Amino acid sequence: MSQSPADTQRGTDRDPDRDPDETRATTRTFDTDAMKWVSGIVSLIGLWIAASPFVYDTTTMATWNNATVGLAIFLVAGFTYYQLANGMFAAVGALSLVVLLGLWTAAAPYAMDFESNALLFSNVLAGAAVAVIAAYDAYANREAQTSGMGTRA
Repeated sequence: MSQSPADTQRGTDRDPDRDPDETRATTRTFDTDAMKWVSGIVSLIGLWIAASPFVYDTTTMATWNNATVGLAIFLVAGFTYYQLANGMFAAVGALSLVVLLGLWTAAAPYAMDFESNALLFSNVLAGAAVAVIAAYDAYANREAQTSGMGTRA
């Protein structure tokens, strides 16, 4: 029996001699329950970025920068957490924005005066963590969407 393109894209094989339970096992799903925690971690790091200038003594410019960028990371990553928690794919564009915000967070201490080495190291580490984790999240969601996987909450 020949396969239809839709069967091939879904990763299922409609062989009449094959057990239906075995065919179901070959269909791949994207575990949104596990991936929502990746977005949750990024969201919490964004909250730390927003709060960190109030922990360390720094300039007004650094305070506004971290508060604005940190809250943006918190809100956008929180939105992707919401999407994944409700069994949807996360918006890859939103996650790409979070990656860019994470890279800016890591670079900002070198672009403006922060007056605090502790805040500098905090920003570099938190920004790099946000960029790497959000990039993985975007990649995993993009791969799942393009391969035609279903979601599993």
